[in-house]
Amino acid sequence: MLYVVLFFTLFSFFLYVLLGGADFGAGIVELFSSRENKKINRDTIYKVMGPVWEANHIWLIILIVILWIAFPVYFNIIIIYLHIPLTLVLMGITMRGVAFIFRHYDAIKDKSQYLYNGMFRISSLITPIFLGMSFSALIGGEIILTDDYAGHSFVDIFMHPWVNLFSLLVGLFYAALCAFLASTLLIGESEGKIRKMYSRKSSAFTIVLVVLGFILIAYGYIADIAFIEDFITNPVSIIAVLLSGILLIPLWRSIKKQNRIGSRYLAGLQVMFILFAALYAHYPYIIITTEEEVSLLEGVAPGSVITTLGISLIIGGFIILPGLFHLMKSFKMIKVFEKDSEEVSN
Repeated sequence: MLYVVLFFTLFSFFLYVLLGGADFGAGIVELFSSRENKKINRDTIYKVMGPVWEANHIWLIILIVILWIAFPVYFNIIIIYLHIPLTLVLMGITMRGVAFIFRHYDAIKDKSQYLYNGMFRISSLITPIFLGMSFSALIGGEIILTDDYAGHSFVDIFMHPWVNLFSLLVGLFYAALCAFLASTLLIGESEGKIRKMYSRKSSAFTIVLVVLGFILIAYGYIADIAFIEDFITNPVSIIAVLLSGILLIPLWRSIKKQNRIGSRYLAGLQVMFILFAALYAHYPYIIITTEEEVSLLEGVAPGSVITTLGISLIIGGFIILPGLFHLMKSFKMIKVFEKDSEEVSN
């Protein structure tokens, strides 16, 4: 049953990076748009996100609950040593949700709309950056596990692990990934000139993503980050990266041709290969501290708890997944059965 729990852990993580990332990325795309395109982006984003934006964060909730119940040692380290960036993440998600609602449902349209728009765009950018910085803190080798808090400074224990150049690069990389996902998915949610605009943005963010990925790996290698060194020497991870690189060719063509369906599934595969390459290289030792590597499987909950949790996740999966699929299909966010009849050649 432990494998069932691990599957749902990775599955929730993947879907939150993919769907939650596209959610954040929509605001980033809007932020980096011209003044005349900001309103177009706002209307398109609301049409797409309005029915499902709350559902995207269900995967983060499931992931947190699984870690809390099944992997208490791992969860304990995250909550204690990363409470500052995670608090900033929660504040960003809250600000973004408030702004998203009020800029559409505020009874009076006045100058406060500028505030709501600004809150939505800025929080859409900084929240994934803080998420990326939180993840980088786990793998950066700077966390100091100690019970002697008096023997270390507050900065060394609670700030330095996530406030450094490597963490910032990871945060920027995830923000770029979010923007890439959103602009690519929005190709299939628009028509005409707007669709062409999202194709251009998707191409631009693809380049930004590749460049940031190269800089991130190069800096990690130069700075002797153990996670990066293991990443670039692991044959399976290298194969996954190569496959991701090969997929860039059909993805780029699909984006240029404004392919509704092909571009979004190729983008999803890109994310899957990137995450697989990153996690496989160091699994199950996802937390790297100054003194040791902490396994995700260290201090696993008792077998009875894992069994109960696994059964609950299976039952919940049969209930939640069909409902979410129906919701997204009803609002035409899943285009599995549609033909790409409006593919445009450049």
